[in-house]
Order: sequence, then structure tokens, then C-alpha cells
Amino acid sequence: MSESGAFRTESSSGRRARLETLREAALHRKVLATHFPAAFNGRWTRRHWAHASLFATLGALVAAIVPGFSNAMQTPSLTPRTTLALALPALPLAQLRGHAGDSWQLVTVQSGQTLSSVFNQLGVPKSTLQRLMAHPDAKNTLTHLKPGNVLSFDLPVDGQLRTLRFDRDPTHRVELSLQGDQVQARVIERPTEVRTVVLSGEVGDSLYRSARKLGLTPSNVTTLTDEIFKYDIDFNDDVGASDRFSVEVDQMWRDGELIGTGPVQAATFTVGGKLYSGFRFERDGKAEYFTGDGRPLKRTFIRMPIPYARLTSTFGNRFHPILGRMRMHEGVDFAASIGTPIQAAGNARVDFVGWKGGYGRVVILDHGHGYTTLYGHMSNFGKEHVGQHVDQGAVIGYVGMSGLATGPHLHYEFRVNGVHRNPLSITMPPPEPLGGTALAQFRDQTGTALAKIRSVENVIYADAAPVRSARRSKKA
Repeated sequence: MSESGAFRTESSSGRRARLETLREAALHRKVLATHFPAAFNGRWTRRHWAHASLFATLGALVAAIVPGFSNAMQTPSLTPRTTLALALPALPLAQLRGHAGDSWQLVTVQSGQTLSSVFNQLGVPKSTLQRLMAHPDAKNTLTHLKPGNVLSFDLPVDGQLRTLRFDRDPTHRVELSLQGDQVQARVIERPTEVRTVVLSGEVGDSLYRSARKLGLTPSNVTTLTDEIFKYDIDFNDDVGASDRFSVEVDQMWRDGELIGTGPVQAATFTVGGKLYSGFRFERDGKAEYFTGDGRPLKRTFIRMPIPYARLTSTFGNRFHPILGRMRMHEGVDFAASIGTPIQAAGNARVDFVGWKGGYGRVVILDHGHGYTTLYGHMSNFGKEHVGQHVDQGAVIGYVGMSGLATGPHLHYEFRVNGVHRNPLSITMPPPEPLGGTALAQFRDQTGTALAKIRSVENVIYADAAPVRSARRSKKA
């Protein structure tokens, strides 16, 4: 072999040796020291911390998800179940055999609902309704159904109405049974209890709302304001929130439920420390309200036949707007719109109804003892006729402008023994007080009522300042 060939051979061997050395060095080189020198130097950059946080988060997610997949892949174990056949409760024998007792259905009448719609709702034929309505008890009651009325139907499984039950009044229930072509009626008396109670409270923001919350009916409230205390208390201006009232009434209870409240038997009203009172008593078969000493609260005459009307012409000489000259105006005029009701000033007998010259349509009332009243320029009359008795406050006609009138108004005259008097200033005759046996009965009745009211007020208003009793001294 030549010298040059030997050199090449050695050179190749040397190169392979050097490559093996480099390969071993590369395989055993410390990777962390090369790529993460900060881990060994103790200094991490912000990039290194971000990578570490990302890897830690991914690891946590994998640890949480993998067990879920593992559970989802598992085959659910089957729990053995047992099915039992349970028998349904048997129908009552009464219903199976068509006996009454288990087939009643109650229907409460809704607003706008008719008896026909109720029957149709239950699938009862119209022919059955017609048979029932032919009976007097059904016709008199069921033709005046109101929302809240309750009807009871005995409907067995065959769907044929057997009995209809309804309340004729608070104390009587009617059962109409269908037996073939016949309708048999049975009236059941329902026991009730009457309790005499005293309801007492303060006026607050509204007398009406306060009274209703206590249990008084709208009619009771109207009695207080328009009958008992009408002449002594101005409910628009005089009454304050702290003023109080007490009312004695009879309440009707049935099966623990309040089903009715009777008229006001006695009442007191304290306004500004002054006490007013009124008591109900029947005289000659007619109920009235009296003061504690037996004088009627209702005045013999009301001064204004149209409540809250505007006075447009007074009593005395004036220039007549149509005749164009001075003339005695023998009454007073109240302006009101056409059709406004006109009330009788007092209890009277109708003396005249018709046309009377410049007065137009006129009604004249005779109140007895020489007192008469005239109402002119009416647009229409009421239902009264000559000789008929009318009560104070009854509507006898309507405002108009018939006769000599420039606009709609009421011309009102008050006469005593034929002489015209000013109805706004004359002293009205006092009402006739109770006397004799009636007065004695009245005092016994009012004494008991007043004692009940005082006992209740002593409990409720024990800390309130005492009030002073006062008899009515205002003139009518």
C-alpha cells in the first residue's frame, strides 16, 4: 500500500471515531441545562411562568374530565323492580244504586251567568229546566239570580238530574225533586242566630271605608249621614280623622257565617268633643229616628227640594226677566239641569198635578195644618196623582223650563194658610215628639242601647279625653 493510501485510510477511521464521540455526547447532553438554563440558575423569566401556569391548568382540566368519561363509559347496573297491581276504591253503594248522598255538585253563579248556562254546563237538558221553572218556588227565586248565589245539583252517575237545591232567603232552603213527571218541593228551615253588636271606630281618612271595615253595610252608612246626623253634622267640613262613631246593629249568623246586617238601632257620633246620638223606634208601625228625649230627628220640612242646587232668585220684589216689570216673587228659584229629580218637602197629600199658567207644569202638595208647597216649571211629573199620599223626599217631578222661564230651574213656594212665606227663613214647625206609652217604651229601649254603646267605648277609648253630651239645639 502506498503512503497516500494509508493516510486516506487512517483519515477515514479517524473521522468515524470522532463522529461516534459526538453522537455519544449528544445523547448524554443535559437537556434542562440547555433549554431551561434559568431553572438551574434560579432566574425564571415572565415567559417561563406563563408556560408553567398554562401546563398546570391543562393538567387540572384533564384530571377533572377523564374520570367523567370513565364513568360515562361504564355500563349502568340494573336495579330489579317489582310491579304491584292495586285495586281502585270501589264506588259507594249509594252512587252505584242511584241513591242520593254522594252525587251533589255545587255551582256558584258568576257575573253574567244565567240559569240556562248553568244547566247547559252540567249537561242537564232544557226540558228539565222548563219543568223546574214551572214550579212557583223556582220561578219566584231563580228568575232573580245574582252573582254569588249557590245552586246544588243532585246528579247521579246516569246524568239525570234528581234534585235541585237553592236558598229562598237567609233562613229557608228549597229542594225540588224530580219524580217522574212530577216536581216535589220541600222547604227546609235553616237555624240562624241574631247577635246585637256595637261597632265602634274612628273616622280616619274616610268615614265610609272605616265603617265598612267594621262590618257596617252601605245602607247603614247612608242612614248615619242622610238620616240620623244629617241636620247636625256637616260631613264635608266638620268631621275630622280623630272623630269617632259607634253603631248598634243586629247581625244574622248561620253556621258560623255572617249572612246579614240589620238597620241601625242606635248610633252616637262625637265631633270636636261634642256628642250626638240617635235611636230607632217604630211609631204607628213606621220606623223613625229620635233624639234621646224622644224628638224626631227628621224635620217636618226640608228647605231645598233639590239637594245641593244653586239658588238663583230669592223671595221678594224683583224685575221679572220675561214680563219686563217689577213683580213680587212669591217663592225661590233653584237652577239645575233638565231632568234633575225634585223631592217632596215633607209628608203630604197630592193636591194638584197639571199645567198652571206661567208656572208651567206644577205639583201642589198639602201637608196639613195649613201648610202647602208648590213646585213649578217641571219638564215632567212623577208617578203621583191627586189624592195620593207621598213621603218626604219622594220624587214628584223633574226640573224643566215649562211656562214663563228663561232657563231650566225649579220655582218653589211655601204657603201657610194661603199666605206666601220665604221657605229659606221661616221657622219650620217642629216635628211631633213621642208621648205617653210610646215615650216610656222608647226610653226603656234607648237606655239599654246607650248602655251597650258606652260600655264598648269605655273599653276602646279608655285613654281618650271625655266628651260632653249635647242635645241638638239647631233650628230646622
